[in-house]
Amino acid sequence: MLEHPDIAAVSFVGSTPIAEYIYSTGTANGKRVQALGGAKNHMIVLPDADIDMAADAAVSAGYGSAGERCMAISVVVAVGDAGDKLVDAISARLPKLKVGPGTDPDAEMGPLITREHRDKVASYVAGAPGEGATVVVDGRENDLPEDGFFLAPSLIDNVRPGMKAYDEEIFGPVLSITRVDTYEEAVTLVNDHQYGNGTAIFTRDGGAARQFQFDIQVGMVGINVPIPVPVAYYSFGGWKASLFGDANMYGPAGIDFYTRTKTVTSRWPDPATSSVDLGFPQTR
Repeated sequence: MLEHPDIAAVSFVGSTPIAEYIYSTGTANGKRVQALGGAKNHMIVLPDADIDMAADAAVSAGYGSAGERCMAISVVVAVGDAGDKLVDAISARLPKLKVGPGTDPDAEMGPLITREHRDKVASYVAGAPGEGATVVVDGRENDLPEDGFFLAPSLIDNVRPGMKAYDEEIFGPVLSITRVDTYEEAVTLVNDHQYGNGTAIFTRDGGAARQFQFDIQVGMVGINVPIPVPVAYYSFGGWKASLFGDANMYGPAGIDFYTRTKTVTSRWPDPATSSVDLGFPQTR
């Protein structure tokens, strides 16, 4: 497909290594390419935020779809004294989440896609203490259905850059808490990460929220919105290693990608007025 002469354009969403390969190979063969890669979405919570609102948002955005979505919140960046409050509020909500098969009308979170992926996600929880983090809620310890690749929500505190749970895209029901002292530290943390798909800030301070929009180097930004997926008439796409090239999906960018411009210049003059003119064509 990437080399076939009859294929004009390729659209891809997946892991960063594959997205990069598809982009470089496709463009080298003269094709238009949309190539969206991985993500590590951060949610910053300032000390003035509504903690209950932020905790509800973190749980919903972190564990919805079992964390298997590119816009899932993976890291909650707690600023100042928001840390302990957030950890308590989030951990108090997790026992109430019912994990089970989709055939159970009461189930809120289903299984992961494969056994191998479930075990990989669980390994981030298992390895966290050895790197200096604290497992607050261990989803491996829940009473889970045996028939299926289930893993309950996990919460890891004191996660820092350099740890696997922070650096890598987990794509599962594991939420990390990273603590910083200031807004500036939080922004630097997000901007320094290799991925730049989506991010959010929770605050009551309109000035901080407005400044955040300019400071942050991420493609999609939420203000008190945990999953900043734009409505369809805006375009979807990240920055840095979350997007290769500049072709976002849907919205105006999506229309541009699937449209090839053709410009037609025509004229129907009176033959009696025709003459040689070496200048540019004119409408007269």
